[in-house]
Amino acid sequence: MQQVESSSDERHDGRPELVVELGRAQAKVAQVYHERCATAFERYFDAVRAATEPWRDGAARSGSPLDLWRDASAYWLDATQRSVLFWDTLRQRGNNWIEHEKAGKPPLLAFEWEIVADARSFERPVNYALVSIVPPAGVRTDPNRRPFVIIDPRAGHGPGIGGFKEASQVGVALKAGHPVYFVIFFPEPMPGQTLADVSRAEAEFLRIVGERHPKTRKPVLFGNCQGGWASMLVGAVEPDLVGPIVINGAPMSYWAGNDGENPMRYAGGLLGGLWPALLASDLGAGKFDGASLVENFEYLNPANTYFDKYYTLFSKIDTEPERFLEFERWWGGFFLMNRQEIKWIVENLFVGNNLADGDAEWSEGRAFDLRSIRSPIILFASLGDNITPPQQAFNWVADLYPTTEALKANGQVIVGLMHKSVGHLGIFVSGAVAKKEYTHIVDLIDYIEHLPPGLYGMQIEDQKSPDGSLHYDVTLTEMRVEDLQALQKYGRKDEMPFEAVEKTSEMLAAAYETFVHPFLAPTVTPAAAGIARAFNPQRFQRWAVSDLNPFFWPLKGAADIAKANRAPRDNEGPAARMERSSAAMVSASWDLFRDLRDAAVENTFFRIYGPAGMGMAAEDKGTVAEEPTDVRNAPFVKEALARIEEGDRTEAMVRAALLLMKAGTGRRRLSAMKRARELVGQDVGLLDMPTETAREIIREQSYIVDFEPVKALLALPKLLRTSVDRRMLLDMLGHVEGRIEANAKQVALLGEIRHLLAEDPSQGRTKAEPITLTLVEREEDEHPGIEVRQGSSRRASGKRRTRENP
Repeated sequence: MQQVESSSDERHDGRPELVVELGRAQAKVAQVYHERCATAFERYFDAVRAATEPWRDGAARSGSPLDLWRDASAYWLDATQRSVLFWDTLRQRGNNWIEHEKAGKPPLLAFEWEIVADARSFERPVNYALVSIVPPAGVRTDPNRRPFVIIDPRAGHGPGIGGFKEASQVGVALKAGHPVYFVIFFPEPMPGQTLADVSRAEAEFLRIVGERHPKTRKPVLFGNCQGGWASMLVGAVEPDLVGPIVINGAPMSYWAGNDGENPMRYAGGLLGGLWPALLASDLGAGKFDGASLVENFEYLNPANTYFDKYYTLFSKIDTEPERFLEFERWWGGFFLMNRQEIKWIVENLFVGNNLADGDAEWSEGRAFDLRSIRSPIILFASLGDNITPPQQAFNWVADLYPTTEALKANGQVIVGLMHKSVGHLGIFVSGAVAKKEYTHIVDLIDYIEHLPPGLYGMQIEDQKSPDGSLHYDVTLTEMRVEDLQALQKYGRKDEMPFEAVEKTSEMLAAAYETFVHPFLAPTVTPAAAGIARAFNPQRFQRWAVSDLNPFFWPLKGAADIAKANRAPRDNEGPAARMERSSAAMVSASWDLFRDLRDAAVENTFFRIYGPAGMGMAAEDKGTVAEEPTDVRNAPFVKEALARIEEGDRTEAMVRAALLLMKAGTGRRRLSAMKRARELVGQDVGLLDMPTETAREIIREQSYIVDFEPVKALLALPKLLRTSVDRRMLLDMLGHVEGRIEANAKQVALLGEIRHLLAEDPSQGRTKAEPITLTLVEREEDEHPGIEVRQGSSRRASGKRRTRENP
C-alpha cells in the first residue's frame, strides 16, 4: 500500500507544471463564461421587470373605455406623424451624405479654415494637409502664444471630430488665445503612400508651424484615438519639433483590457489575424474601405446601432433631428487606406502590439522608439470607453519603463487623466468634457514642461468660492509606474494568448500572400471595387433612403403636412407607456444578444489560443532573463551626480524647490504652481530660457535630489558663491513662505536651508543642537522624502541614511 501511494505521489509530483496551469486556466475560462452568461440573463430579466412595472401595478390600464379610446386615437395620430417625420429625417441624412460625397468629403469642422500646406505635393506625397483655423467672431488669438496642432483619427471616418462643435478641442484652445492648426486628410490615399510617409509629412507640418511662430515654444500636439499613436510616432521620429503631446482615447497597448469588458481585442484572433485585411484590400483593388472599420465600432453595441439611436429619433422627432443629422454627417463619411497602410497597422498594432515593444519598423531596420520622445505626454482615457479601455491607453508606459526609476532616468514626464464614465466618442465630442477636461489640460500645458521627470496622476477637483460659485483646480499627484498594475485584473496574464495570435497571423498571412494574392489582385479592377464599395451596407442604407430613390419623393410634402398639423402625444397616456415599455424590451433583447455573443467570443478565443500562449510563455521562462538595469549607472544620472557641487544660482534655486517638493506629499496644485510662478518665476530664470535648456536643468537637478538628497542639500552653498546669490535664494523662499501651503517637514527644511546659507552660521537656530538630515522611505506613499530633525533623541521609523551636520 505504501509503495502504491509512493508511486502515485511520484507521478503527481512529476506531472509537468504547464499541464497543471493549463487545467486551471481552462477551468477559469469556463467559470468566467458561465458567470458572464448568468449575469447577462440577470441584466435582461431586470430590464424586463423595469419595462413592465407600469403594467404590473395597473397604472397603465387605468381610465374608462372612452378615455382609452381617446388616448389611442391621439397616440396613433401622433405616431403616424412621427413616422412620416422620422423617414423624412432619414431621407435628409441620405441627401446630406450624397452632397458631402459630391463635395469631396471636406472636413466637418465647425470653424472656417485655410490650407497652409498640402502634402499631396510633397516629395513623398500623402493625402494629408495642414490647415489653419480661423478664429470666429469675438475670439482673438495671439500669434506669439504657442500654437496647437490637432491630429484627428483616420480610422474609417473623415477629419473634424476635434473641432466638431464650438465646445471642442479647437474651441477651447482658441478661447485661450492660442493659434490652432488642424491636420486633415482626403478620401483617397496617394499611390504607394505608407504610414512612415504620413509621419514624415506630419513632422513637416510641425516644422512649418514652428516657422510661422518663431517666437513661441514648440507646438502642442493633440492626437485623438488613432491620431494619438500617430502623434507619438511623430514625436519619436522628430523629437526636436514637438512640444507637449496630448493623446486622447488613444490605443497604444492593443492586447490589454479586461475580460467581459473589451471584446474588440479578440477580433484579430478569431479572424485569423492579418489576412482578412489583405483580402479586403485586394477586393478593393489595393485599397482598404474605412466602412469596414466603422462596422467594427457598430458591432460593439448592436442595440444602439440597430434600434436605440433610431428610436431616440422617433420618440423625440420634434427636437432630435438636428443633432442626429449633425452627427450622421461625420459618422457616414468613409475614407480609404492603401493596402500597405492597413497592413502595417494590423500587423504592428492590432495583432503584433509592436509599438510599445519598440519593434514597429518605419523603414527596414529602423523602428519607432517611443523612448526617443523628449516632450511631456498627457494621457486622457475613460473608464467608460470600451473601444480604447484605460489598459490600452496606459500599459505602454509600463512596457517601456519597467520601473519608475527607469522612466525618470529617461527624463520623461507623463501625466495621466482618467474620466470615470464618458464613452469613446464622448471623449472627443462631449461639450462637458471640452469645458472641463480640455480647458484644464490647455491650462496645464504652460506648467507641465517645468515638472521634474516622473509619472503623475491628474485630477480636476470641484471647489466652491466664498460667494458660492463653483470653480475647478487641478491636482497632480506623483505616482509610480508600478501603480498601473491597479488597472489590471489578472496581472496581464490574459495577454499571453495574443502572442499565439501573432504567430498564427504571420503564418496565415504568408500563406495568403503566396497562394491567393498573386491570383486574386489582378482580377479586381478599380471600377469593380468602386461598385462593391457603393453597395456596402454602410453606404447603401444612406443613398437608398434619399432623393435618388423615387419611392421617397413624396416624403418631403408629407413631412411638411405633418409639421403643419403636428399633434404631439400625451407622454403619460397608456399607449405612450406601452411604446416605451416595448422599446425598452427590444433594447434589452439586443443587449442580451450582445452579452451572450461577447461571452462566447471570449470563451472561444481563450480555448483556442490559451494553451498555445501558455506554452510560449513557459518556453520564454527558460530563456536567460535580462539583467535589471541599474538606473543609478544610466549615463544621464551618472553625469548629473558627478555635478552635485557644480552649478549656478538658477540650478541652486531649482534644487531648493525640488528638495521642498520631495519633502512634501507628492501632490502639486495648479493654482499653487501659478502663484509660485507669479511670485518667483522671473527670479528663478527658467522662464527666460529656451524650453529645452530649462527642462535639462530640471532633469539634472531632479536626478541629484532623487538619488542624493542629503548631499544635494549640503552642496547648496557651493552653488551660491556670492552673498548676492544667497540672498536672492533666501528672498525667493521668503516670498513663497506663507503664501503657498507647506507641511511641517517642508517648514523644517526651509529653516535648514536658511541656516546653510546664512552669513553667520549661528543664525537660524534656537538651540545649539545638531541637525539630522534623514532620507526616509515613507511607507504611506512609497515616495522617498527628506525629514529634517533637530536633536538626536527623536525616533524616526523606516529605513534611513543619516548624516550629522554639527
